[in-house]
Amino acid sequence: MNIKSKEDVYNEIENNNVKFIRLQFTDIQGVVKDVEIPVTQVKKALETGISFDGSSIEGFVRIDESDMVLRPDVRSFALLPWDQGKGVVARMVCDICKPDGSPFEGDPRYVLRRVLKEAHDLGFSFNVGPELEFFLFQIENGKATTKPHDFGRYFEFAPADLAEDIRREIVLGLIDLGFNIEAAHHEVAFGQHEIDFKYDDALSTADNVVTFRYVTRTIAKLNGLHATFMPKPLTSENGSGMHVNLSLSKDGKNAFFDPQDEEELDKIAYHFIGGVLEHIKGITAISNPLVNSYKRLVPGYEAPVYITWSGPNRSSLVRIPAARGQSTRVELRSPDPSCNPYLTFAAILAAGLKGIKEEIDPGETTDVNIYDLTPKGLADRNIDTLPPTLLDAANHLAKDEFLRDALGEHVHENLLRIAYAEWDAYKLQVHDWETNRYLNAV
Repeated sequence: MNIKSKEDVYNEIENNNVKFIRLQFTDIQGVVKDVEIPVTQVKKALETGISFDGSSIEGFVRIDESDMVLRPDVRSFALLPWDQGKGVVARMVCDICKPDGSPFEGDPRYVLRRVLKEAHDLGFSFNVGPELEFFLFQIENGKATTKPHDFGRYFEFAPADLAEDIRREIVLGLIDLGFNIEAAHHEVAFGQHEIDFKYDDALSTADNVVTFRYVTRTIAKLNGLHATFMPKPLTSENGSGMHVNLSLSKDGKNAFFDPQDEEELDKIAYHFIGGVLEHIKGITAISNPLVNSYKRLVPGYEAPVYITWSGPNRSSLVRIPAARGQSTRVELRSPDPSCNPYLTFAAILAAGLKGIKEEIDPGETTDVNIYDLTPKGLADRNIDTLPPTLLDAANHLAKDEFLRDALGEHVHENLLRIAYAEWDAYKLQVHDWETNRYLNAV
């Protein structure tokens, strides 16, 4: 579905007998919000926008400045791929504006747009290809459990993998929504899965991440299961990551590729990595926004812990996959699928562009298995670690003035407010681990 104009939207509505439109956006945490309108209101939505109360949305505005306007992006128009019962329903992703038509600085989509403009002004386009992992759990008495739907392992298939048909249903639904799906498979943990879709420009990819989560949860529910993108739902199993493959293009060519370099990497790639590594501790508060995110970022479960970069070494935080030419890319392995993709991509790109402009050196590659290094080996190589808790990550974000400017003060302050509030709520709780360990021991 190649939608480029309002007229294309009107034609699709008529040709498919669409009855309702869901206008969707995300709050600052990346949670999908929407308002449904009948098609009789679509012209108003596309011409003047639909007003809503921004004070009721997390991270937006105070009650005395609450009026906000949803402006649909026509390129995001798509028919929802499941039976709605009351007629065909479509959706459009929206930008958020103030009543005077100016962009709202707290809109995550606008934050990414602003950083993408900086890249464009430097002659670059920014592509992102994410790899989202998720779990399918059983539902009992109407409530989600942490009982895996199956007991398959990495790349296994039926009968160990019981979710083949559900994954196919998710894939078909995503294809109906315009996704270019590359692969789908069982992941390492019981009940864990991955579906990969082709890279695209960063804004379209962020829209797709949000849509992916929405579609996956919906189709799981229709099959009597619960899909979760919680980073670490099971103590003894691998967590779910969202590795992101990043590349810059200039004049239609991959800006990270240089066939004359020993590693076939352009200096732009080295400097981009240098910028990301310099700000990765603050970025982590954005790309790994939950207390639970840091239960995944521990040694022994295939998640990155150490701030290093390398070639194909999967124990590094940043690695360079083997493909070269137009496929040359940088893979950042720390983000998880609970993040707000707009803000995560914006922070990564801003740091990478800073690295290019300031020619930041990423340092030497680390081509050994870092998980096998002793504390002395880590110290000898000056290998630093990611923040171990949400509190530590938030403190790094609070001190990072560059990220404050890149995100805007409104978003920066609200991300910190939410992170500190989550940490305060977490530290007040007495957990099962504590009672099991201490109740009869002290």
